[in-house]
Amino acid sequence: MAEALFRDSVKKENLPNKIAVDSAATSSWQIGFPPHEGTLDILKKYNISSDRLVGRKLKKEDFWKFDYIIGMDESNIKNIYRITGKPNHPKIIRILDLTKYKKDVPDPFFTGDFDETYRLISVGCRALLKKIRSEQNL
Repeated sequence: MAEALFRDSVKKENLPNKIAVDSAATSSWQIGFPPHEGTLDILKKYNISSDRLVGRKLKKEDFWKFDYIIGMDESNIKNIYRITGKPNHPKIIRILDLTKYKKDVPDPFFTGDFDETYRLISVGCRALLKKIRSEQNL
């Protein structure tokens, strides 16, 4: 969901040639599969493309490929630290730490609340885009 929302934001800001967007799982069970049906439904509801969304696993070399590595919750962050071998690195960010919320994005697979997850990720994506625009002079 976060990749689709952020990609949509980047497109609306006319920045797709300046900001690359990708996502990866920190566990193996989503690999090779499209997003959950609930995610696809919420993206469709808000007319956000889900094209090319297929699960892949985060790789150590992703740390060097990307300027920012974003996690949705503390579990993601710990897994990102472990996979990249870069604990507490400033480019690894829990998305809502960029907002006033400073909390985990709940996984709608477990909560069933895709609307809440969409709302929180939307807020986080706006904050992330603002950070990138500022830091990268875009």
